Amino acid sequence: MLVLGVSDRANAAAVLVSPDGALRGLQEERPLRRKNAGGPPIRSIGWLLADNGLTPADIDELALVDRMPDPGALSLAQRFRRGDDWRDRFRDKAGEFAKALFPAARSLARQRLEPYLALGFAAGRIRTYDHHDCHAATAYHGWGRYDRPILVVTCDGDGDGLCATVSVGRDGRLERIAAIDASQSLGHLFSLVTFLTGMTPNEHEYKLMGMAPYAQPGAAARIRDRLLGLFDWDGSGRPLWRRRPGVPPVPAMRRTVERLFAEERFDAVMGGTQLFMEAMLCEWIRRAIRLTGIREVAAAGGVFMNVKANKAVMEMEEVADLFVFPSCGDETGALGALYLARAAGAGVAGVPPLSTFYLGPDWDDDGIEEILAPLVAESRITVERPQDLNRAIVDCLLQGEVVGRFAGREEFGARSLGNRALLADPRDPAVIPVINAMIKNRDFWMPFACSVQEEHAKRYLINPKSLPAPYMILSFDTTRDGQSDLRAGIHPYDHSCRPQVVRRQDNPPFWALIEAFRRETGVAGLLNTSLNLHGLPLAHRPADALEVMFHSGLRRLAIGPFLVRKVAP
Repeated sequence: MLVLGVSDRANAAAVLVSPDGALRGLQEERPLRRKNAGGPPIRSIGWLLADNGLTPADIDELALVDRMPDPGALSLAQRFRRGDDWRDRFRDKAGEFAKALFPAARSLARQRLEPYLALGFAAGRIRTYDHHDCHAATAYHGWGRYDRPILVVTCDGDGDGLCATVSVGRDGRLERIAAIDASQSLGHLFSLVTFLTGMTPNEHEYKLMGMAPYAQPGAAARIRDRLLGLFDWDGSGRPLWRRRPGVPPVPAMRRTVERLFAEERFDAVMGGTQLFMEAMLCEWIRRAIRLTGIREVAAAGGVFMNVKANKAVMEMEEVADLFVFPSCGDETGALGALYLARAAGAGVAGVPPLSTFYLGPDWDDDGIEEILAPLVAESRITVERPQDLNRAIVDCLLQGEVVGRFAGREEFGARSLGNRALLADPRDPAVIPVINAMIKNRDFWMPFACSVQEEHAKRYLINPKSLPAPYMILSFDTTRDGQSDLRAGIHPYDHSCRPQVVRRQDNPPFWALIEAFRRETGVAGLLNTSLNLHGLPLAHRPADALEVMFHSGLRRLAIGPFLVRKVAP
């Protein structure tokens, strides 16, 4: 059964299990070159079909995330700016609004299908799936533990009228046992605080998490407790929270939250909001475990992009094991729709557990060479083809250089996993301002991440539950060796680390590069951040990687088998 999974909200994406059984996927932002691009992922669908020699007529089902189409009328920031005014606008027009709602929804649903019909997909083969069912499916089927019951939790801003769900996965099926409506959204509250601190909601939430460790503990706890005071827990012990009487829904909560933050420092606000999120998620999951007796937890949804909150959940005594689906925002909903469709058609035998996140295109050496040749002729670059490329990269790193790496299949999701990467010596914190000044323009308090070999992870990471960490979705405290050897790739204040633990079988060439660095230095890791310019998506084509070099201070780029040096003007 050929299923095309599609998400057409923010950060649109398409995924496919190819006829030969390989999982492939692409986010629309990459070919479009617009970060978090939404709407029908036409370019991504086109690549998937062409790469597999397929046409729309070959697809048995186009599985769409979201039963209710997203009208997309207002951005989250616009909604926050309007604040409480929505109640005044709709209070006297409720009847009129209700009459218009259902015809408008039907019209939106028809409009949503038009781009897919225009491509040649049959209307009868297009099916929609509930937003949170898709998130839950990524967590449950992506883990693939069908021999035992799994507690599955989802939490995000909103989707199909909900912001959070609790389900039990058993024998390949998911049963939802609790749901929380979108007006109670912790994700939107976190985004509201992002907005109130002068940053972009639905994009910069990670900056609150990065600043949180710097906050004075007492001040952060004060903010946490004020935010906790906005919500009550279900009196019967069920895993449900709700706003206290008189507390407006998000995003109309703006004025309420501004009063809570009056005369407080920005770092206390950020730190307290992070502590609030950790406390809410932990209590919610604790209640779910008590209700079900299941201690193995799978999680998905955009809130679980917060690796420090994941760390708090991971460290709970009640949690025996934790799997957080990688890059678990709306982009991976496409995978959830694919999983649900294939499970309905063929059971769990049709749903291969996640084994890699290198789902995108790769480029052959000849094609790369054709792109480089005119740049050499114009004396903009010099190109070598070293016999030992890894040795040549390590030599550059040991000279304090930052090296771009464009190799193999493109990563899916928000994280560089070594194939579209900027790499540096992790021992030298002086490289951080160099990367920021030349390329990334990151806020001064934001840490970088690192990639470490699986064989040496225990030397660097404190991981008492021995959780796998191949996707930069979990955070760990570090050992003394970690704080020494990886100090440029960990948080400079609390020394936590968001690692990619690299298994040899997952990415042999990247593992071998780290091995070459280890043999030279004794350090089994590299600083790894994404290969992109500030505000742009991860490099998708060789031309994008070269653009990073030409529009920044980056001087070295390993692309395919070649090592490129930018010629100084």
